[in-house]
Amino acid sequence: MNRRKFLGGAAAAFAAAGARPLHAAANSALRPSDLCGCNPYFQYGFRQNEVELFKDVNTNLRVTNMKVFGVSLTPNSDRPYVFVKLETNQGLVGWGEATLEGKAGSTIACVQDFRDFVVGKDPLQVQHHWESMYVQSFYRAGPLMGSAISGIDQALWDIRGKAMGVPVYQLLGGPYDAKGVRGYYHAENARTDEQLAELRETALSTGVSCFKVGLPDQAYEWIETTPKIERAVKYLARIREKLGDSIDIAVDFHAKTSPSVATIICKEVEPLRLLWVEEPCPPENVSAMARISRRTTTPIATGERLVAAFGFRELIEKSVVDILQPDINHVGGITGLRKVADMANYSNMSMAPHACEGPIGGLATLHVDASMPNFLVQEICSFVKPTKKDEIWAEWFGFPPMRMVDGRFPLSSKPGLGFELSEASLAKFPFGGTNPMARVFQVDGSVAEW
Repeated sequence: MNRRKFLGGAAAAFAAAGARPLHAAANSALRPSDLCGCNPYFQYGFRQNEVELFKDVNTNLRVTNMKVFGVSLTPNSDRPYVFVKLETNQGLVGWGEATLEGKAGSTIACVQDFRDFVVGKDPLQVQHHWESMYVQSFYRAGPLMGSAISGIDQALWDIRGKAMGVPVYQLLGGPYDAKGVRGYYHAENARTDEQLAELRETALSTGVSCFKVGLPDQAYEWIETTPKIERAVKYLARIREKLGDSIDIAVDFHAKTSPSVATIICKEVEPLRLLWVEEPCPPENVSAMARISRRTTTPIATGERLVAAFGFRELIEKSVVDILQPDINHVGGITGLRKVADMANYSNMSMAPHACEGPIGGLATLHVDASMPNFLVQEICSFVKPTKKDEIWAEWFGFPPMRMVDGRFPLSSKPGLGFELSEASLAKFPFGGTNPMARVFQVDGSVAEW
């Protein structure tokens, strides 16, 4: 068959199938997809009415509007809060958080990009909307898209709980522990022996049983000197001595160290019986993380920078670490966090979710924690003594969110995520724009992790 006959036959086949002749496109309104051939569903007029498809199984509840708020507690904050508000035709409102450190403006825009995925839809179809946002964006989610999905997902779950009149943790099958959710504060502001002694006394009197600390130096070379390694080991030993054996200590390496340096430190501190060492090397290198884990008895934790359950698959399948730390504001919201928890549970891994952004994501995390059989402890980037940030949060919510009582975060019995929030209270802290995160350099000027 020659080329002319082939093209003629192909045109006849398309005509028989009901497709319009290609030359007819010149006389009609064109979309880019009509010309590039990348989306045949639009090219041949194939569009499905999503609401119509579910008319027999959905409710009369509809999302009528989506708002996104950038909230800066300080003008130069590197993590302005990104809050998502979904409104409905029945007066129910859902709140979520999409805060992404160093990328606030981009995240706000990305949330708005998902507007058509939820406005006009039944908010109770949480799983369907999650899959639609993730899969039908074609390119798989990184931190930016993951954070946007997270904020919307949390707001959908908030509406779902309110519509059914129960807390979200009950929708998830919780609470697993009637005493609430065990948590930990950070201890970075306690450096001297006197400060550590005071921290210990405060912890014992308030029931706090766990703290997290960092390494003493800002940056570490890939092959580090003996004095710096010894300084790190002695620093952690002093913290263990001053806080005592009844308080758990987690140490965040923040990916500052290479596998070789991390292995040396982890081996040296094994007698301290740390709760875990966190991100001992960059999290994207699963093989390197596995090498460290195999060489030490100190438990290894990672996961705050990973997106969706798919981002954790290799860690879980290969049993690379002991503890996973998804962040509900990046991993895909309540839906994403719960999927990771289930996968980890089947592989005998513990969950210690990360939370170093705003209060909405923190409160949403507690609901998932309360339903996990493999839950270990919940982070909040706060200190044992309340600060100005805690005062502002309490003013917004009418109660002190993410403050522990007897070492545990209490669970609300109110429906949804358990709070109401006014736009007016947020307006007192207008969005100050995107500011970069810390940029740390080695003494020779080369880029360092922080």
